[in-house]
Amino acid sequence: MKTAYTIVIAIVAIAIIAGGIVSYSFLSQPATSPSPSPTATPTQTPTTNPTVAPTAVTLTGAGATFPYPLLSSVITQYVNDVKPNVQVNYQAIGSGGGISALKGKTIDFAGSDAPLSASDMADVPNALHIPETIGAVTVAYNLPDVPTGLHLTGQVIADIFQGTITKWNDPAIQSLNSDLTLPDKDILVVHRSDSSGTTFIFTGYLTAVSSAWDTAVGQGKSVAWPVGIGSSGNTGVASVVTGQSYTIGYVELAYALQNSMTVAAIQNPAGNYVLPTLEATTQAAQSMASAGLPTGAESWANVNILNAPDAQAYPIVSFSYLLVYKELNVVPGMTEAKATELVQFLWYVVHDGQQLASGLEYAPLPANVVQLNEATIQSITFNGQQLPTS
Repeated sequence: MKTAYTIVIAIVAIAIIAGGIVSYSFLSQPATSPSPSPTATPTQTPTTNPTVAPTAVTLTGAGATFPYPLLSSVITQYVNDVKPNVQVNYQAIGSGGGISALKGKTIDFAGSDAPLSASDMADVPNALHIPETIGAVTVAYNLPDVPTGLHLTGQVIADIFQGTITKWNDPAIQSLNSDLTLPDKDILVVHRSDSSGTTFIFTGYLTAVSSAWDTAVGQGKSVAWPVGIGSSGNTGVASVVTGQSYTIGYVELAYALQNSMTVAAIQNPAGNYVLPTLEATTQAAQSMASAGLPTGAESWANVNILNAPDAQAYPIVSFSYLLVYKELNVVPGMTEAKATELVQFLWYVVHDGQQLASGLEYAPLPANVVQLNEATIQSITFNGQQLPTS
């Protein structure tokens, strides 16, 4: 009995010793958690930074038809190649419509071929002028068997649009074109029916070359035309002139080229008859811009590059502007993100966008105008804070 009891005690002792050894071995291992464990460190997933796609933004503009071929191409390139998250909607409704929409704060930016007048600036306080391009206004006509290059002076053009000269074979026209036999046909004048920066440029030229026009009609985005029929937009005028013989009208150079229109060679102040070309437009812009320009926040009402003195300059040339509020929080629905996208789009227009100008028959901005635009765009704020341009 004693022997049996001793054996039992020995077995128990051995079991206790073995259990201790197992427990020690387990406790001496690093702590682990069952797999999977809700408290385990999350597995890192490879991602790009940032992980969230940029918020989609829509910018809305309206105004001048004059720069539309260029601005449309710039917008397409910008959206496709640079900012696919940004949509830019620009409606070519005429400069007057663009300025009115900017006043009403229903758009983010406006296009205008005419600078803001003193009364406009009072209605649109804090507005900035950003020259976006330079273009020429052509005098286009439809005369059977008469090619491009009909010689006209500023005075003759003014007399035609004022109704003083009514026949194509009028001695005032015929004497300038002795190598042509002009028809005994009535001249049908075609002009813009909408409020237009192109009209502002053209009537500014007529005001400069004709005292009679200056007294009777003057310069404006919309004027009381003495004669003729009206059509809306550069496209409307171009359509009427190309579709009807014996007509004459004024359209921006890009529209004249796109529609293969015949255009006049106009006498410049040096006495030369100059066709509207990119080179002749650039000559005019460079010669006038070098004289100095106001800042973007100042009045541009007295700025024009009509009748530039350069011997090879085309005489009917002008800047076209983008107009925008300096402090963008005044625009309903504007956010800091949207304001930033607007500033960066404007920066692109006056830099990379200029590379498209020559191919569309617009003169690229001279370097001094680009520098002026840079300072203007950098002055734009949202809630008083400067916005990044890139």
